[in-house]
Amino acid sequence: MSSLKVLLCLLLVFVAHGSIAWYRNQPQAAGPDVPSGKLRSLSFAPYHAGFSPIAQKFPLPEHIDTDARLIADKTYTIRTYSVRGGMQPTPEYARQYGLNMMMGAWLGDGHPENKVEIQSLIQAANQHPDVVTRVIVGNEVLLRKDMDIDTLIAYIRQVKQAVKQPVTYADVWSSYMQYPQLFQEVDFITVHILPYWEDEPVAIEHAADHVEKIVRQIEEKARSMGVDKPILIGESGWPSVGRQRGAAVPGVVNSARYIRDLIQVANRHGFDYNIVEAFNQPWKSHNEGVVGANWGLLDIDREPVFPLTGPVQENPDWLQQFGWAAALTLAVAGIGRRALQHLAWPKLTAYLLLIQVFCGCLVHLADLSWETSYSVWQQAYTLIMICGNAALAGLLLIQVYAAVTERAVPAPCRAALQTGYLLFMALAVAKTYLLAFDGRYLSFPVEQFTIPAVGIAALAVCRRLGDLTTNSRAEAGKYSGRLAFLLGLGIFGVVAGETYSFMSAYDFIQAHPSIGEGLPVALGYTLQNRQLLAWLVCILILALPYWPKPSGKPQPAGDARISGEPQ
Repeated sequence: MSSLKVLLCLLLVFVAHGSIAWYRNQPQAAGPDVPSGKLRSLSFAPYHAGFSPIAQKFPLPEHIDTDARLIADKTYTIRTYSVRGGMQPTPEYARQYGLNMMMGAWLGDGHPENKVEIQSLIQAANQHPDVVTRVIVGNEVLLRKDMDIDTLIAYIRQVKQAVKQPVTYADVWSSYMQYPQLFQEVDFITVHILPYWEDEPVAIEHAADHVEKIVRQIEEKARSMGVDKPILIGESGWPSVGRQRGAAVPGVVNSARYIRDLIQVANRHGFDYNIVEAFNQPWKSHNEGVVGANWGLLDIDREPVFPLTGPVQENPDWLQQFGWAAALTLAVAGIGRRALQHLAWPKLTAYLLLIQVFCGCLVHLADLSWETSYSVWQQAYTLIMICGNAALAGLLLIQVYAAVTERAVPAPCRAALQTGYLLFMALAVAKTYLLAFDGRYLSFPVEQFTIPAVGIAALAVCRRLGDLTTNSRAEAGKYSGRLAFLLGLGIFGVVAGETYSFMSAYDFIQAHPSIGEGLPVALGYTLQNRQLLAWLVCILILALPYWPKPSGKPQPAGDARISGEPQ
């Protein structure tokens, strides 16, 4: 009968978890299907795992061949960003698979390299006029401040004189507004509009309307100068994974929805577009974090991130992850089956639910962190965090079981749990202050600290926080108090840092020139960030039990203010 009780409670927990996971991952409508399932143009950077322009490891011919064949049924045109660096065979493979090219030259701050790149662009465009339909001289050179406007214009004029294809320059839309002389120089206007990256980020619900508004501004500016030229949105898209900015939330469904909405706007308004990008680019995480690596239609393994037709699932692997969490819970319950049989129904159900929560958090941490680890060091860190969270979860389960059965916890287990929390707090302090001072490209590491935060909540419910916060060594208690103080201060630091990042941006300053006008707007974007708020809740929970008391001395284990017992 006791074993049957455990099995029935497990079944109840699994049904509850499975139902929630099923409901959250139902296929969602993402807008009208892409016509014929093909996009007009895709950014094409055939970097496979382990290849990176930063490390000077460029694509191999077989990579270009494979990738061009893969996307031939998903787009009519590819946009490239460099003529050299392994990209030389691209026109031949594009011709083989029926793809047109917008060929780009990569310009930087070095004139000798730029000169070679421009000559290579001219040569390739003239050799492949049947494939190369448009030419792009430089990408976001002005945004990066790699060269001045006059030097750039000289390169544009040089290429225009040497090729027959239409020539343009590609940059964020605000660069064209800042340097309106570009309208006169190019054959067609190429602007990047990325609502997620705007200085005032745009929610997915309004992203397509934002694009249309910007295109109208560009048209009006060009016409005011007597220019009437075609407009190409040279880059537009939405990240599928990464940190939230304001109300702009990365996600698989949002990425699919944005592309489909953009196509509807393009068809109504009559402008051309290029989606960034064909494949996820792990190497971009070096400069742009997790979010920079996840803009692709296909992932690094060349599997679709989302479809261009039909409904979209946020997490197609949810059933597999649920299965792993359930298997871990069964393993833990099997190890402690004799102890579990002595618990009453309500306590047994609650305890098994806590085990399932811990196992679900551990599976989510392993899946997300491993998929977004792009180097050996990041993978090593992920393994350490998985092991650390698993060990902490085990110690917490021992502590909670002792609480619900009113037993004492062995001193070594209690000391290990206290040490574990000290280490997690130290790591949380480091991550919090990195987010506060330079967090633009850093993800909020909520999944890495969910188990410690849930553990503190569980101990609080069991009225056993005193066992956690009282350390036999006064020196360790002093450190935990200092870390708690730093975490509390870090809450204000993260809010201030995120708010300042909006207020210091060029376009934001142009729209809100005074501090009195800009501060409420920037603070509003910060407080819309659910990932940021979740992180603040995590570190607040971590800090509160250890917050220094007025006396500056640690309280004894039985103190009612810590343990929750009535005074």
